[in-house]
Amino acid sequence: MDAKLLDLLVCPLCKGPLEYRASEQELVCAPCKLAYPIRDGIPVMLEDEARPVDAE
Repeated sequence: MDAKLLDLLVCPLCKGPLEYRASEQELVCAPCKLAYPIRDGIPVMLEDEARPVDAE
């Protein structure tokens, strides 16, 4: 995942920062507790595509 792109992307719901998890190929918003998938190198920033994550 391109570092410059990661700096630009924010959560579409709260506009907060996202954590990149390379092993899961997803971007996680801690405040919203949602993980957005990355498919074929493209982040899918749609709420309907996000999965809920447990507090870790």
